[in-house]
Amino acid sequence: MKRLALMIALAACAPQVTAEPVSYRWIEDDPRFGGLSAIEITDNGTRLTAISDRAMFVRARILRDDNGDITGVTDTQFTALQPATGRQPPDSEGIAQKDGITFVSVEASHRILRFGDITTRPTALPQHPDFAGLQPNSSLEALAIDAQGTLYTIPERSGRMTRPFPVYRFRDGAWDIPFTIPRRGEFLISGADIGPDGRLYLLERHFTGLGFQTRVRRFDLNGGSEETLFTTTTGTHDNLEGISIWTSPKGLRMTLVSDDNFRFFQRTELVEYHISD
Repeated sequence: MKRLALMIALAACAPQVTAEPVSYRWIEDDPRFGGLSAIEITDNGTRLTAISDRAMFVRARILRDDNGDITGVTDTQFTALQPATGRQPPDSEGIAQKDGITFVSVEASHRILRFGDITTRPTALPQHPDFAGLQPNSSLEALAIDAQGTLYTIPERSGRMTRPFPVYRFRDGAWDIPFTIPRRGEFLISGADIGPDGRLYLLERHFTGLGFQTRVRRFDLNGGSEETLFTTTTGTHDNLEGISIWTSPKGLRMTLVSDDNFRFFQRTELVEYHISD
């Protein structure tokens, strides 16, 4: 049944995504493990940094076979997010890393935190005036950074089905909205990354009542050249929330991670797709 679901998902893929997706169920015997909302893949696919929505960094080493597929995850380490001020930040949702700096988007307080070291207190970036009006549980879900160190963040909801998603950009110490993302159907934003190709990859999900559908679109950094890479059928994957685009020996690879919401009937899985261009 699982293989059939993957084959159906593959049939729904656009030509830019090749090969059957590989799914690895990640299990850890630690109460801090779970709720993973974002992921960054580094060191040629052998290291990951994820963040849970309960303010926890999760770092680990990825084991792969000769084909490059995931066979295991080991050396898992947990580091609690330190608050910029006051209490520990709740609802950490997005992560972006560059040159040893880690940025985290926090949904409940509508802010971006900057960590010089993930074990120390961060500083909070200034907020765009729009942030105060975002929905408490549907705000800064996605976070990405480009090669120049410019940050992009997108809320989970736009406010109306007919309203596009605003893309907030932070550079030179100030925010602007360089473009918007059109809403297509009932999908909501769950993650974003800027790939080595300089394009914005957008992870979206839709809960149908029976399970989750997943969709990935990509855009130029001016919001143009929209492409849908794939849309899965309901239940193909769990609640995928994090996305990382990186270069493997076979070309671009997409790694996705699911948020199990710390519920026994959901699962944490790492899902990978190859991107042909």
